[in-house]
Amino acid sequence: MNIQVRGDRLDVTPAMREYVEKKVSRLEKFFDAPPEREVSVTMSVERGLHRVEVMLQVHGVLFRAEEASNDMYASIDLVVDKLEQQFNKYKSKLNKRFREQGVRTRIAANGRALEREDEEDADLGERVVRVKRFPMKPMDVEEAIMQMNLLGHDFYVFTNAATDEVNVVYRRKNGNYGLIEPQ
Repeated sequence: MNIQVRGDRLDVTPAMREYVEKKVSRLEKFFDAPPEREVSVTMSVERGLHRVEVMLQVHGVLFRAEEASNDMYASIDLVVDKLEQQFNKYKSKLNKRFREQGVRTRIAANGRALEREDEEDADLGERVVRVKRFPMKPMDVEEAIMQMNLLGHDFYVFTNAATDEVNVVYRRKNGNYGLIEPQ
């Protein structure tokens, strides 16, 4: 597995690099082929918090986890644990889908993928269980944020009055807001 470790305003020591490679290579047990891209590990320190972000793509699915703590090595352990939970959740969803379709399980207990019998089963999308329709009146970004907060949602879809295009505002983990605009 090709692992790229980089520090964001931080010098990555050989000991840190070796620890990251050891811990991240533990994830290989969850997939039968190497990741499509190199595994990206970004480490930074902000306001005394040691932040680690890991991104990798396996079988066309992008996995990303980020953790922060007072110790860089603890952050590395936490982010690898979080990725293991994501892999197990993904494996469980795959197995459930295959069981519901009456097809032999494709993922073994150790997380390794087994051969596919039917290529039709390659679609691993989730089921839509609810559809909402609502009128979208044009509004500015500040009004959309207010509407989102009033509804208690983490995102809000609206028609931007300035551009007359569909936009999305969302709440970021740090409490700020983000805006998604079509290109």
